[in-house]
Amino acid sequence: MTSVPQKKPSFFSFPHPINSSVARVVAGGVVIMAVATILFDQPWITLVLAFGFIARVTTGPRVSPLAILASKVIVPKLGLPYRPVAGPPKQFAAAIGIAFSVSAAVLSLGFGLTGIAYIVLGGLIFAAGLEAVVGFCLGCQVFGILMKIGVIPESVCEDCADFSNRAKRMAARGLRPDGTPLLD
Repeated sequence: MTSVPQKKPSFFSFPHPINSSVARVVAGGVVIMAVATILFDQPWITLVLAFGFIARVTTGPRVSPLAILASKVIVPKLGLPYRPVAGPPKQFAAAIGIAFSVSAAVLSLGFGLTGIAYIVLGGLIFAAGLEAVVGFCLGCQVFGILMKIGVIPESVCEDCADFSNRAKRMAARGLRPDGTPLLD
């Protein structure tokens, strides 16, 4: 079997598929930072959260310190498995994280509305906590609903409709599920 040449992903791209184990560890880090923001009354941490979400949405794990720590240190150290899941819904969920973290930062640091900002962070803690603890991605569910009603076209994530057969489709193209070439 000949392998299909792979285009190197651009710097500004999001991985597809993405390792669910890494996503869950990142979500756990988000929960820890958001809880610390509230418990220690340190609203400047919302800027760190916002940067992390913006970095992950625009470049995947390339420049996000939390994603780098999760993928290069924590997941390997804990021996967590590679569990591929579709990337576009995770990117959408991270974009929602931008909305929450930037809103919290603007409310607390821009307008001095720290209490309201912490309520917004409560929503982020809830969503990220679901991902971290039980692997339920609320943003991914919203993504799926938006695809079903036609707001997000199926072409954005053809694998989302049938991700379980990705391995077969990729193998037929000479690729592993993560998009790397199969070895002969």
